[in-house]
Amino acid sequence: MAHVSDLIATDIEAYLHQHERKGLLRFITCGSVDDGKSTVIGRLLYESKMLFEDQVAAIEADSKKFGTQGGEIDFALLVDGLAAEREQGITIDVAYRFFSTDRRKFIVADTPGHEQYTRNMITGASTADAAVILIDARKGVLTQTRRHSYLVSLIGIRNVALAINKMDLVDFSEATFRAIEADYRAFAARIGLENITAIPLSGLRGDNMVERSARTPWYKGPTLMEFLETTEVDEDRLQGEPFRLPVQWVNRPNLDFRGYCGVVTAGVVRPGDRVRVLPSGRESTVTRLVTPTGDLPEAVAGQSVTMTLADEVDISRGDVIATADAPPEVADQFECTVVWMADEPLLPGRPYLLKIGARTVSATVTDAKHKVNINTMEHLATKALALNEIGVCNIAIDRPIAFDPYRANKDTGGFILIDRMTNNTVGAGMIHFALRRSHNIHLQHLDIDKRARAQLKGQHPVVLWFTGLSGAGKSTIANLVEKRLHALGRHSYLLDGDNVRHGLNKDLGFTEADRVENIRRVAEVAKLMVDAGLIVLTAFISPFRSERALARSLLGENEFVEIHVDTPLDVAESRDVKGLYKKARRGELRNFTGIDSPYEPPEQPDLRVNTVETTPEQAAELVIEKLRGLGLLDP
Repeated sequence: MAHVSDLIATDIEAYLHQHERKGLLRFITCGSVDDGKSTVIGRLLYESKMLFEDQVAAIEADSKKFGTQGGEIDFALLVDGLAAEREQGITIDVAYRFFSTDRRKFIVADTPGHEQYTRNMITGASTADAAVILIDARKGVLTQTRRHSYLVSLIGIRNVALAINKMDLVDFSEATFRAIEADYRAFAARIGLENITAIPLSGLRGDNMVERSARTPWYKGPTLMEFLETTEVDEDRLQGEPFRLPVQWVNRPNLDFRGYCGVVTAGVVRPGDRVRVLPSGRESTVTRLVTPTGDLPEAVAGQSVTMTLADEVDISRGDVIATADAPPEVADQFECTVVWMADEPLLPGRPYLLKIGARTVSATVTDAKHKVNINTMEHLATKALALNEIGVCNIAIDRPIAFDPYRANKDTGGFILIDRMTNNTVGAGMIHFALRRSHNIHLQHLDIDKRARAQLKGQHPVVLWFTGLSGAGKSTIANLVEKRLHALGRHSYLLDGDNVRHGLNKDLGFTEADRVENIRRVAEVAKLMVDAGLIVLTAFISPFRSERALARSLLGENEFVEIHVDTPLDVAESRDVKGLYKKARRGELRNFTGIDSPYEPPEQPDLRVNTVETTPEQAAELVIEKLRGLGLLDP
């Protein structure tokens, strides 16, 4: 095979054809602060001849301005692209770089070493096939080394290069190298990392980076570049797994063609193979594998195809087409590991969107089992997860989905959590297994339904959700509204915040997590009462928009009316019938809404009642008129 530089000079088309057919390895580098991650990557770029002359000139100039090597080329500056990184000499964001050799193409993610950037590292590692974990030969295995190794194991990276860097600063001592290697392998065995290749390096001087160093005659293993060129790519392994194709798009250009488009995430498929569509369970036979350049005799993991089937099967975006002999599981409740990436904490009971493959569903964390101290591997009891924390949780979703355990298939076992209000990605998760209850508990069909119960009562069932600060007048107005409904012969029930906490929610306090659970339970009870045909009034502070959105989502169209009892804080505090504001001001009552816990007012309530301008009786009349205006209460 002609050398790359020769091909570029003599036959550019042959070079491009050869380049196109190379395999691609994605890998990450990680380690403690100042272990030399960016220097190692910079050296790889430099040695692989992937820099243009103007880039070399620029890096030489930047080395004099920002460099840490006394005027010599500072290879770290090739990767540390942010001004803050260059000025501080650290890596903050994930920096992606591309390079290639005669044998393979590479995308490297230089991930930050600081604990506060854990979410950045998880992002960089999510698509990686291998990891290069750097250790400073002078310092050995540190707490951050263990933390990053745990994250590498968690994210499912199987191939690890243990790059013991800065060997030039310990005189290339074999004893130092062997001691660090033994220490690390003992730890790695505890977290399930097995395929480890230890390499003595000097990223600054280039020892064992691309060529074997004469200064380590005792080392017989591969150089770092040899490791990267020969390590197994995850797609190669996945080709031996059962076939999976998450459907991204149903292609229907005309009446004579219906194709199902997506990327094969595991296995091999051929025309004539028997497949099953999940979650429906329908089976059919593959007839064609269509691509823009013609039909394929087979498709393997990593390829994008359009599949046609022999039968008319109801398939939509987010379904999974799988081999009929070994299909994925289908469930709506799982145990999983969650990495939390948002400033606002993860709270059980709070509704989120869960995106797995091309499918998005509503999800709720039903139980936070424990969080992991990623420095000591200790499991700690918790009710919530804060930014950069990792925990094991149970999650329930609103419909069954097809999945594989994350360890078997990242694409069908990994998901993200999305904030319903902002659409920001707030967490990443890895499914362990389906909860037994998801297979054993099924909805029982009932012949008498909500419509029949409502017809018997002669009314439209609905939830009137009163929200506002303590002292705003929610309970007073809701009580007056129920008296009016009772006088009109309507069947109703008032769920009041204080009353509910004497029974159903007696076990809950006033932390943010408990408040979320308080409203979740009330919303579920209100849903059952609406199903019974009742008009339900709820009088709760319900301070968070997310939980009010959850309550609305549980009910059907025209079954939820949000009423904001709008009262300024100073007015509500001046009323203070129960003396709660005074206690909160003295520090005797923590997490009190309006004082040291936020209230998120509705942005678009169905009705806003200003209690400064209206009396409780007038406010109650406004609610009755609103119900009539919506057609929910007959004149």
